[in-house]
Order: sequence, then C-alpha cells, then structure tokens
Amino acid sequence: MRRDRLDRILGLGLPIMGGMVSQNILNLVDTAMVGTLGDDALAAVGMGGFICFMAQSFVMGLGSGVQAMVARREGEGRSDQTGIALNGGLIFGLLFGIPIAVTLVWFSPTFFPWLHDDPAVLLLGVPYIQARLCAIPGVGTNFAFRGFWNGVNRSGLYLRTLLVMHVTNVILNYALIFGELGAPEMGAPGAGLGTAIATYIGSIYYIYLGRTRAPDSGFLKALPSRELLGRVLRLSLPTAFQTLFFATGMTVLFGIIARVGTQELAAANVLINITLVAILPAIGLGLASGSLVGQALGRGDPDDAHQWAWDVVKVALVVLGLLAIPMLSIPEVLLGGFIHDADTLELARLPLQLVGGYIIVDAVALVLLNSLIGAGATVSAASWSVGLQWGIFLPAAWLVGPVLGYGLLGIWLAQMGFRLLQALAFVILWQRRGWVTARA
Repeated sequence: MRRDRLDRILGLGLPIMGGMVSQNILNLVDTAMVGTLGDDALAAVGMGGFICFMAQSFVMGLGSGVQAMVARREGEGRSDQTGIALNGGLIFGLLFGIPIAVTLVWFSPTFFPWLHDDPAVLLLGVPYIQARLCAIPGVGTNFAFRGFWNGVNRSGLYLRTLLVMHVTNVILNYALIFGELGAPEMGAPGAGLGTAIATYIGSIYYIYLGRTRAPDSGFLKALPSRELLGRVLRLSLPTAFQTLFFATGMTVLFGIIARVGTQELAAANVLINITLVAILPAIGLGLASGSLVGQALGRGDPDDAHQWAWDVVKVALVVLGLLAIPMLSIPEVLLGGFIHDADTLELARLPLQLVGGYIIVDAVALVLLNSLIGAGATVSAASWSVGLQWGIFLPAAWLVGPVLGYGLLGIWLAQMGFRLLQALAFVILWQRRGWVTARA
C-alpha cells in the first residue's frame, strides 16, 4: 500500500476511532459514579442504558445514509450540495425522533417492569430512562452530523464535538447525581438528565460548526427536494433497521444465555463488553472506508473504490491482530479485572480466546459492511447482516446452548461460525461489484 493512501486512511479513521473509544471511557466513568450509590442504582442505569440503546438504534442509522450521499457529492466535486443532504438527514432525525421519544417516555412505566420488576430498581430506572429517551431527537441529529463530517473528510470535527459532549456529561452527572455545584441531588436519574442535556449541547455545537466550517455546503440554506429526501430515506432505512435488529438480537442472545445459567450470563456480559470495545477500531476504519469508497464512486472510479476497501481491510487486520494477542495469550489477566469468581473466570477463559481468533475475521466483515453502505448498497448489506444473525446465529445459539447443553462455549463456537459466514458473504458481495451501480 502506498504511503499516501495509508496516511489518508489514518487521517480519516483515527479521529473516528478516538471518538468511539472516548464514548466507552465515558460509559465507564458514568458506571463508576452511579456505582457508588449501590446495586439498585447500578442495576437501574445498566438496564436503562441498554433500553435506551435499543430505542435510539433506529435514528442512529440516519448517519449512514447521510454519509453515503455526502461522500458521493464530495467525490463528484459538488461540495455545495453536501449540506443539503445533511438537511435531509436532520429533517428525518426530527420526524422519527420526536414521536419515538414521546411514545417511549409515555409508556416507559409500563414496559420497564417487563424487564426488571424489583421496586427499588423501578423507582430509579423509570425516571432515568425517561430523561435519556427525551434525547432521541438529539441523537438522530448528532448521527446525521457524524455522517456529514465523515463524508467530507473532516472527522476531526466529529471527535471535537464528542469531547465537548463528554466533558459536559461528566460535569453534569457529577453535579446532578451528587447535588454538587448548586444542582439538586437526584441520584441515578440525574445521570440520565445529564446525558440528555449533554446530547443536545452536542447538537447545538454541531450546528455552530456547520454554520462556521461549512458555510458553502448548503447547510440550513436550502430545503432538500422530495427526490433527495426519498434518496436519504432509501439509504438510511436499511441501516436503521439493521442497527435495530442488531440491538434486539443482543437482547435475545442475553435471554438465551440466561437459560443456560447465571454464571454463564455473568461471564457473557464481560465477554460481550470486551468484544465490543475490541472491534471499535474496525468500525471506525469501516466508516472511513465508506467515505473513501463513496468519494471514489463520485469521481467515477469504481476500481479505486474497490481498492480503498481492501487497503482499509489491511490496516484493520494489523490493528485487530495486535488487540487479539493478549486475548489469546493472557485471557485470565484481561478477565481478572472484571470477574472475581474463579469458576466464572474459568468459564470465560476459552470463549475469550475464541474472541481473539474471530475479531480478525470481524476486521474484514466490518470494513466491507461499511464499504457497501458507503457505496449505497445499504439493502444488500443490511439484508445479509440481519439474515445471518437472526436466521442462523440466534437459532444455533439456542440449539447448542439451552437445548443440547453445550453451554457458553458452544454458543461462542456458534458465534465464531456466524462471524466467518458473515465475513465470507461480504467478501463475495464486494468482489461481485454489484454496488458499483447503486445510487447515492
């Protein structure tokens, strides 16, 4: 790979990866703060956070459609049209986000007890998620902006906004949880309110950056046409549904593992969190690849678009290969920071080594998945991702785990097979080049 191509991949991908890592650090800080209030507060925030991820997952998919359109316009030399695509994403962020937020806030006292019926947890969890759910329109707005900045090769502004949000969130959480800095002492619900306020502060800062850093893009200057709105929706909806099904599938997986045993569920919780952190570099590089692919297609150069994805795969293989080494060689050390029961730790040891083996495969799958989305082939990308997860992996996990009794190890072996099939599917889709004719 030429040095100039590597520099471009890293220049676009590193800020995205940095933003994702910062989000996970923030989650740990929030957990540490709330953890001082006791197990009830920690359970309320833990369960509430997962509910919010599911609720927000649909509007999060808007960023992919915006990024695909913006990158294509940038490659075509029509930078004055990139902001109009963003305007379309923002419109849909509000159109979907507001009714989803209002509906879920209204019904949260009804559905939260379905997941956890402890009265002490309910007392804290319901107001916590109600505050978080109010921020869904802001989440849709922020992800639309993320797609815009990634699409015009200015991912550093995305990172800057995340840092503003994170610092604000930490300060507000500290004040509202513990009643410091003149704020009321709200406990766990204060964490939800602090996060919601920080989300909207991020939206305001994004708007400021859009007005000052992209004044000639058409941002907030022209309404998108009906045809453009339809294209944004066509590109965004498959990814939105894919994200929603992924989040729901994770919930189903936890339910399957719970049928195996409590120790297995505790071990799986740690394993999944380690895995999600480990694959962040591949997701960040995949988003970078989506922009580079879209820009190359905008220039009318599908061969360069094809090569960009494989160049990014090479970088992702190196990065995730390095992360896999400690999982394969010293799994006990990694797990020991989270699991303190010797039997549970031993239960998780071999599955973590399997994770170390298959995250290298994930490097290929995640980069090519986002490359397909960047090319505008969102329907085929989402169809294969959802189909393999729900049609093969989840039924296989149920069969080998609770039914046949192969336990956590059997489920993780099934997951390894699923990851291999997913990577193979995306390699075939990419090599067939059907995405060349996709519109964005």
